[in-house]
Amino acid sequence: MSESYKVLVVDDEESILKLLSKELSSPERMVHTANCAKTAREQVRKERYEVIISDIRLPDGDGLELLTEFKDMEPDVEVILITGHGNIDNAVEAIRIGAYDYITKPFRLDRVELVVDRAWQRVCLTRENRSYKHSQQSDTSSSQLIGSSAPIKQIKHLITKVAPTNVPVLITGESGAGKDVVAHSIHCASQRAGKPMIVKNCATLQKELSRSELFGHTKGSFTGAMENCDGLMTFAHTGTLFLDEIGELPMEVQASLLRVLEAHTFRRVGEKDERTVDIRFLFATNRNLALEVEEGRFHEALFHRINVFNISLPELKDRREDVPLLIDFFLNKLGQQMGQGEYSISERAMQCMLSYHWPGNVRELRNVLERSIILSDNFVITCNCLPKEIADQPERDGETGILSLERMEREHIIKALDFFNGNRQRAAQALGIGRKTLYRKIDKYNL
Repeated sequence: MSESYKVLVVDDEESILKLLSKELSSPERMVHTANCAKTAREQVRKERYEVIISDIRLPDGDGLELLTEFKDMEPDVEVILITGHGNIDNAVEAIRIGAYDYITKPFRLDRVELVVDRAWQRVCLTRENRSYKHSQQSDTSSSQLIGSSAPIKQIKHLITKVAPTNVPVLITGESGAGKDVVAHSIHCASQRAGKPMIVKNCATLQKELSRSELFGHTKGSFTGAMENCDGLMTFAHTGTLFLDEIGELPMEVQASLLRVLEAHTFRRVGEKDERTVDIRFLFATNRNLALEVEEGRFHEALFHRINVFNISLPELKDRREDVPLLIDFFLNKLGQQMGQGEYSISERAMQCMLSYHWPGNVRELRNVLERSIILSDNFVITCNCLPKEIADQPERDGETGILSLERMEREHIIKALDFFNGNRQRAAQALGIGRKTLYRKIDKYNL
């Protein structure tokens, strides 16, 4: 596998340590050694090992006891025990309590390497399964930034530039503007696209438990900590961690997050030794963090560290030309999700939506369309399907705001057709004109 990993060999025989260190080392596999249980414990506290090979008998410890300790310190680690022919019963007991496999002396190097590779594959599978349980999995459309306006084109350009790097990105904008879509776009275009993307809204963190949820904790570190528990930092290792609403993160945790960004290390709550992680960080907020720093509500050093690369999203009202594209996108997506056919929107309903100011931005637009699909007939969204505050949007001409008689007639016909869901005969009757006259006016106004 292309990803590198670390192996620790524990044995009191110097010849075995030298042999395994030499033969197992490769560009993808880094091998460390320890000649006693004490040294092994110290190294496991300092380093993050994926596979440990240990003799079952050591001068200052028992391999079975070490197995339990290693699993407590690093739950993902796979332990392989080396045993003599007379200790097979102990080896079988080790498998029962959690060892990956055992190797008897004298051993063949190709057998050892095969077992180590398989153990590493299990570690990868365990981590991926656990990470995906905590990650936000979504279809490809969640990473599509829809629009052709100048601001969106600029944002797409910024994403293509920053995605291949590991630089932290701060995404700013009003609520509902699409900050999460930008974050997913960056992750999908990065070299970590095949890894999990862990998403956490900092506003949902409980103040008392926020440090534990982010960094994990050890058994007994606080009331209720009944066992060792990993945090989001561990789940996001080699992947992406997206912290939404970063302005809500408690001040007492911000300094610890700053250390992860600067040194790529962290400590679980109740743990003395630091752990190393490899994470791409993305942040989002609708707050003015510079102002939060001035007023003492946000860590200044953390602000400067996460603000290395900023992407600012415009409000939807400032890119109205993207509204028709967003409507087409959501109608297609929502129609598929509901198992329905293709939906369309009447011209008048489109004009109302273009005139609306969208205080809730893209999120509000999506919610309005979802509601409108439910209320629609014959797969056509009309003004009758829209909320009153949107359907009542006036359409005016010129600087005076006065509609021409021709425009008024056109709008009146559109409303009649919308009201009767496109039934021209009933619309003509309601307008007090003949059906042929209505057809002529429909052609005239290109309705």
